[in-house]
Amino acid sequence: MKPRISVLTLGVADLEQSLSFYRDGLGLPTKGIVGQEFEHGAVAFFDLSGGLKLALWAQADISHDTGLPKRPVSPTAFTIGHNVRRREEVDQIMAAAEQAGAEIVKPAQDTFYGGYAGYFRDPNGHLWEIVWNPELLPAED
Repeated sequence: MKPRISVLTLGVADLEQSLSFYRDGLGLPTKGIVGQEFEHGAVAFFDLSGGLKLALWAQADISHDTGLPKRPVSPTAFTIGHNVRRREEVDQIMAAAEQAGAEIVKPAQDTFYGGYAGYFRDPNGHLWEIVWNPELLPAED
């Protein structure tokens, strides 16, 4: 296996609501929901940097596809980190997320490692950490 991830899929309760949150609230680029002509196939893809895709797929459809029972999201089992280039971007993204319907779990604050970060949960309970870390600045887009 090569050391890369190409798609990160989040199971969501309401695909339309989640599409709106990520597209309209956070401004992530997407072509919208595709695959609606297939039973259990409706999904939304978002283009992220480095060729990574974020996919939103209904939890019920993931359950159907895998054969596993649908379970509640556990926000402490998995976090998504979004590193930014400037400290003030953390506050801007946290505010946009809250306005779009996210729950602020931990307001942005100085970290023990010399950075600045905060956490929010999306409308489905997925936990995001927005981080400015002077040691791990992302590449220019």
